[in-house]
Amino acid sequence: MLTSAPRGTKDILPGQSRHWQMIEGTIRQICREYGYEEIRSPIFEHSEVFHRGVGETTDIVQKETYDFQDRGGRDLTLRPEGTAPTVRALLEHKLYAGPLPVKVYYIGPMFRFGRPQAGRLRQFHQFGIEVFGSASPRVDAEVIAMAMDFYQRLGLKNLQLLLNSIGCPKCRPGHRQALQEFLQPRASELCGDCQKRLDRNPMRVLDCKNERCQELSQGAPTTVGYLCDECADHFASVKELLEAAGVEYTLDDRLVRGLDYYNKTAFEIVSTDIGAQSSIGGGGRYDNLVETLGGPSVPGIGFGLGLERVLLTMENQGLLESDSRELRNIFIAMAGEGTAPVAFGLAQTLRKKGLSVELDYLERSLKAQMKTADRFHAPYVVIVGQGEVERGVITVRTMGTGEQREIPLEEAPEILSGLF
Repeated sequence: MLTSAPRGTKDILPGQSRHWQMIEGTIRQICREYGYEEIRSPIFEHSEVFHRGVGETTDIVQKETYDFQDRGGRDLTLRPEGTAPTVRALLEHKLYAGPLPVKVYYIGPMFRFGRPQAGRLRQFHQFGIEVFGSASPRVDAEVIAMAMDFYQRLGLKNLQLLLNSIGCPKCRPGHRQALQEFLQPRASELCGDCQKRLDRNPMRVLDCKNERCQELSQGAPTTVGYLCDECADHFASVKELLEAAGVEYTLDDRLVRGLDYYNKTAFEIVSTDIGAQSSIGGGGRYDNLVETLGGPSVPGIGFGLGLERVLLTMENQGLLESDSRELRNIFIAMAGEGTAPVAFGLAQTLRKKGLSVELDYLERSLKAQMKTADRFHAPYVVIVGQGEVERGVITVRTMGTGEQREIPLEEAPEILSGLF
């Protein structure tokens, strides 16, 4: 056990972290372009933040949260998602009192207990964005378009955007009653969880993963059939804007998402290349969540994209480089007495110029050092030999052609940095 990571967790090794850094770089770039600033919240919160925010009837709260008491007896929870903590930060620091809308993003680990499988770990990572202060369908369209833009920048293919509107507190009661009337005759055949949901939150039945519950709910009333005029107009505008931006979508009137705080727009992005767990991200509007957590009326919308699933999809589509070794610009090899200080000093000078430089730290032979340089894919090797140092020169070898030339040691930093 001391040499094995806990079940449902995974080490991100040096050869793999480069893929993560590439994705994180893409995230930061797209967020700059869309006007989102980073927010960093604690990885644990008071449990009430999630129980009230995410919803007591959700699978996340009932089955998946990591809850614990600290030494002071406070009930805390490792964050299972990023929206509720961001709303808590919005309220604590009164960000809603400044310029609106507030547009933030986050990248970080989340925690949910469940059966680990490909792309679904107990500790996983999400990229999420949240927008507070605007109820306009233009914000909905931007959030959805941004998610698809992110995937497209990574080169992902075979994605499907599912879209629905799940109404608001004004039109939900009519759908709730119709859904209960539809499901009541089938109640005894529903799973135990759905039997409890039937009274408290019947829409959760449509989100159940139990195959029998899915069969029993076929033909159930959908939210789009009960939308009030405001929700219908809002949804029509969202679709119109997406079409104007060239964002393709598929209407899915059974899509309700797994969190209680959503209203109006709900969406999910699925991939056909990662098996049964096909969702790689999703989100929606949550105009009442800020009030639920004790704040003023501030509309919001956002998404959360699972990065492990993004990486799995990229791997299955052949978008990740098979060779994960980091490229060094220059490898400095040493041969002979008194060459180490010269090599070390040169390496530090080149690093300060922004070059990636590797040295030999195992006192290997020159032949072995050249093999190491090849493994690092260094395009150039600088050979610091005892005789060359005495003459005030070093040798530069171009690995691709095998060509070698001597250059003055004093001019080496400028000459070598000029190669890149």
